[in-house]
Amino acid sequence: MIPETASGESVVDLLNRLCATVEDYPRPGIMFKDLTPVFADGKGLRIMVDELTAPFEGQFDLVAGVEARGFLLAAAAAYATGTGVITVRKKGKLPRQTLSEDYALEYGHATIEVHEDDVPSEARILLLDDVLATGGTLSAATRLMERSGAHVVGIGVVLELAGLGGRTALEGHDVHSLQRIEL
Repeated sequence: MIPETASGESVVDLLNRLCATVEDYPRPGIMFKDLTPVFADGKGLRIMVDELTAPFEGQFDLVAGVEARGFLLAAAAAYATGTGVITVRKKGKLPRQTLSEDYALEYGHATIEVHEDDVPSEARILLLDDVLATGGTLSAATRLMERSGAHVVGIGVVLELAGLGGRTALEGHDVHSLQRIEL
């Protein structure tokens, strides 16, 4: 069942209405889904954040967001739920001692980091990002949180690109997506 907004519009319809589609970006043949118009719409942002956090209500102490659009989601979700926020950054962006996690990309590798002392041991974490594709980034972020001694209670994404193996990479974790896009 697809949740509906207060106006009766489904979340999927809201995303389809507000999300911009950019053809051939970042390369030919790709249909890029740009969520920035959803972030810019106050009601749309509220609905998106409420729907991402609802399945995990009362189960998390902190919200972690993956750079960069995950930051927007995590900050809004933390504010809405009265919890704290953790930023999962690209390598070299954090000034204090960090924990790092490497992961594979289709064209190489990347590293994400968190401050060593930002993730309390035994904390219950809700991990948020904008898109789930192959699952590499979210899988690395999950490992990073767990290495910190925290427990990832759930992973929320706005868009899931079905067929790219993202859910498989996150097996064993509760993944909630607002819209699955079949490729």
